[in-house]
Amino acid sequence: MAVVTRFAPSPTGPLHLGHAHAALFAARAAREAGGRFLVRIEDIDRQRCRAGFERDLLEDLAWLGLDWERPERRQSGHFDDYRAALDRLKALGVVYPCFCTRKDIAEAGHAPHLSGADGPLYPGRCRGLDPGLRAEWLAAGRPHALRLDVGRALALTGPLTWRDRAAGLQNAEPERLGDVVLARKDVPTSYHLAVTVDDALQGVTLVTRGVDLFPATHVHRLLQALLGLPVPDYHHHGLLTGGDGVRLSKRDGSQALREAGRTAAEVRALAGFPE
Repeated sequence: MAVVTRFAPSPTGPLHLGHAHAALFAARAAREAGGRFLVRIEDIDRQRCRAGFERDLLEDLAWLGLDWERPERRQSGHFDDYRAALDRLKALGVVYPCFCTRKDIAEAGHAPHLSGADGPLYPGRCRGLDPGLRAEWLAAGRPHALRLDVGRALALTGPLTWRDRAAGLQNAEPERLGDVVLARKDVPTSYHLAVTVDDALQGVTLVTRGVDLFPATHVHRLLQALLGLPVPDYHHHGLLTGGDGVRLSKRDGSQALREAGRTAAEVRALAGFPE
């Protein structure tokens, strides 16, 4: 099977060194296996994503010497794919509306037993909401998100595993992130649902991404099982940090490095790829 990797940034700011490291890592993995390297634009957050950032990001990747298959997939153009997946999950009975506000969740998150790998776990307040009250609130147009009922989902799938090329075989533990959001009223998908569907539709066989997203893979494996999607291999690489040991963020942009007169070769070396 040919190796297919991808780099999937959100155009909410300039490309930074951490991004450059991730893109170069994915491109190298595909090149060494004689495979394909894709770029996907994850722009479901329409309030923060900007066309100008996307344009600059693609220009930066080309400047770094990367080449990828065109056209790029943009999540904002494929909401129907995510709606179809969400409908399948609803039909399985593993989705429920959640009317809790961020304040409700934050207050519940103060309890130590509700702390998870991705921050405060959702306490499940709306999972067992009275059906009549739920219907009443939905009919009234009360704001809500749609959440995955992880317990019910695991009862359908049974035990699951996935493989990380660095860490080895993993037992899927999606409960580490709790009942994650799958969609909101204004956006018919979330990161978890969109990337799982995208990777399957694009034929990605090796997902390379930062180790900070390791816990999310447990949820993605569960969604793959529920939706009958293929399971790629994963490689969660280390994160690039600055001299102070803090993870590089969008404040450390490659645009600034270019403006300072650094060459692409120098930026590649700073990102950990001196070749």
